[in-house]
Amino acid sequence: MSKWFCNSKKSANTQTSNTTSTSSVPSSLAYDLDKLNITEERLKRYADEANILSSDTSNKTLVANTENDLKSKTRFIREKAVSKALNNIKNSMKVDLCFVLDCTSSMKPHIAAVKDCISHVTKYIIHTNPSIKFRVGLCGYRDHNNNSGRLLIFDFTDQHEQFIQYMHNNVKPISSLNNDSPEDVLGGLNAAITQMDWQNGTQVLLHIGDNPPHGRRFTTLRDNYPDGDPNGLTAESVLNMMKSRNILYFFGKIKSNTDKMLEIFRSIIGEFPVFDLVGGDPIKLIEKFIKATSSSITYALSLTSTIGSNSNNSKDIYSLQQKKLDLNPNKPNWDTLPLQKGVVMWYLIPDTLNELKNPNYFNKPKLFSESFSFKIAQQPFSAGVEKCAHFALDIKSSTIPFTPFIFRQQTKEMVIKEYIHVGQNDPFEKYLEAVEISTVTYFLSEEFNWYAERKNIPKVNFLNVKLLRCGTIDLRTRYYTIEPKLQGEYKRFNSNTGVITELRPTLEAFVHFTYEYTEKYLVVCDLQGIELNDEFLLTDPAIHCVDTLRFGRTNFGEEGINQCFLANHRCNDICKKLKLRHIDNGLSENVTIKE
Repeated sequence: MSKWFCNSKKSANTQTSNTTSTSSVPSSLAYDLDKLNITEERLKRYADEANILSSDTSNKTLVANTENDLKSKTRFIREKAVSKALNNIKNSMKVDLCFVLDCTSSMKPHIAAVKDCISHVTKYIIHTNPSIKFRVGLCGYRDHNNNSGRLLIFDFTDQHEQFIQYMHNNVKPISSLNNDSPEDVLGGLNAAITQMDWQNGTQVLLHIGDNPPHGRRFTTLRDNYPDGDPNGLTAESVLNMMKSRNILYFFGKIKSNTDKMLEIFRSIIGEFPVFDLVGGDPIKLIEKFIKATSSSITYALSLTSTIGSNSNNSKDIYSLQQKKLDLNPNKPNWDTLPLQKGVVMWYLIPDTLNELKNPNYFNKPKLFSESFSFKIAQQPFSAGVEKCAHFALDIKSSTIPFTPFIFRQQTKEMVIKEYIHVGQNDPFEKYLEAVEISTVTYFLSEEFNWYAERKNIPKVNFLNVKLLRCGTIDLRTRYYTIEPKLQGEYKRFNSNTGVITELRPTLEAFVHFTYEYTEKYLVVCDLQGIELNDEFLLTDPAIHCVDTLRFGRTNFGEEGINQCFLANHRCNDICKKLKLRHIDNGLSENVTIKE
């Protein structure tokens, strides 16, 4: 990209937050702001988070004589932690993929689809995520009366052609010869978990079947073993072993016969993805298998790499899945919830790239605030590694013209988010950082969209995120972030670890744009939100920045830019339209992917 790119245009500072802030600041907020030293609190938090990741359990307090000394020591600890996180991410990019497959006669088309999908999946993974290397294996199962043919095991191999050859030569749909419907599901799962050579950092078990295990708890269908597995296996024993070995479970659903099984499995291991594999058309079925298999790999990777970059405890993966059981996806009855009052805060959008790069820009003088009335759902409807999200209403009251004593309410659907862990430090600072990240990405998206509009490229927009401060019934001060509710199917397109979960050339070009526009200072990643006809509406991004003392623990610094972006990015037609400099990492551009 030529040099004029960064200097030829300055967008108007148009975010609604710039129009003004007006209301007087509550005395308690003024007090909290006055005592808050944003830089000092942030450095202390970074040091604490880095020590946790580095397994330093001594709980030492960082001692420094000056602010520069504190920065120097914190930077050293942070960069050490980042190196460890990136090594964890690199390990997680090696995947074991095991198909646990019902091999009875009713599964004939699905067995054929497994045979045909692997080569397509390999090509897709190589194109979208070249850092991923995966081995594939199979554990097929039938029923107890099939004796020696009850189980089929082909151990993991990175020679995918060998797997395909084994499937063609050895895996045949054979009747179980029983007059009942259930199959030896638990035996198949148990064999996959205990008899296969699981080695890699990300372990994926994709179970595909059209009938449940034996036992009354799973089915009311005719069952020759109504008391359960004749070998004494239980869902609890098998799935808890799977959990302990950090193997991630996915299911390909064909019939409603397995609904009760899925309900029981969820009660043991928490939520997991279920793919629709219904269909008689062989071509469409293969397409479904390709999507299910590819999604299983990328979903598992986005989870294991993110968890691995933030924690040493592999149990966090399943604790996150279990946590999702406590969510309430339904909107509340707003009439039953109390009206609450608080203050929202936001930063003035920078005018220049230099202001954006200056961490001192985002300080108290650039903060605006106004009063805010709202309602919030008691239970979250969604949860991730870092935050949980609640339905909320923004409620504004205004007088009706010529009737000054009659008020009307205007409501707007919002989402309020809360950090799951804030540590021992002042949470005020951490929420201000979230707003800073939002402000930076808003600025960069406006710059991108100025060029996108002229090149007929879909726009990339980020939600306007603000900090919400409010009191509670127990007189505690609470902090949240608040943003408009997205209306549409929510997708995660890529992660801060470099995994592309839904390939969209515009978004990959946007990441490239942020790197070049900021003169290699940062990249915006972890893009998630909704996709419309001519734009993307995104929220909760992450930023990798050469300054490791900005943008939180998801910032992996210059090493992260190199490993998670530069090593994986494949320049596309959108990059060319924007005249972005080609990133020479040896990856070809020979495949065109449409939005």
